[in-house]
Amino acid sequence: MTSVVELYEQLASAPDDKTRARLIAEVFERMEERYPEVKDPEVKDLATQTHLRETELRLQKEIEQLRSSVLRWLVGLLAGQTAVILAAIFAIARMQ
Repeated sequence: MTSVVELYEQLASAPDDKTRARLIAEVFERMEERYPEVKDPEVKDLATQTHLRETELRLQKEIEQLRSSVLRWLVGLLAGQTAVILAAIFAIARMQ
């Protein structure tokens, strides 16, 4: 397939609109050959901006849920650690 720059140069140097239209039609024809409807498995796997945005939102939601879960564990562990430290301080204080 012709690169986009080559296509631009061909369009810019085309002598008339009919030639430009033919060049554009050829590009569309090659695209249709490359991606025939949705029967081509590669096309089924292509992601649109909508798909990407939906995935991004799902990931943000999952990250927030994990963040909340980690925060609960962290608070619980800090409370437990504080209790152990206080118990050790009171135990040492009783010994003296």
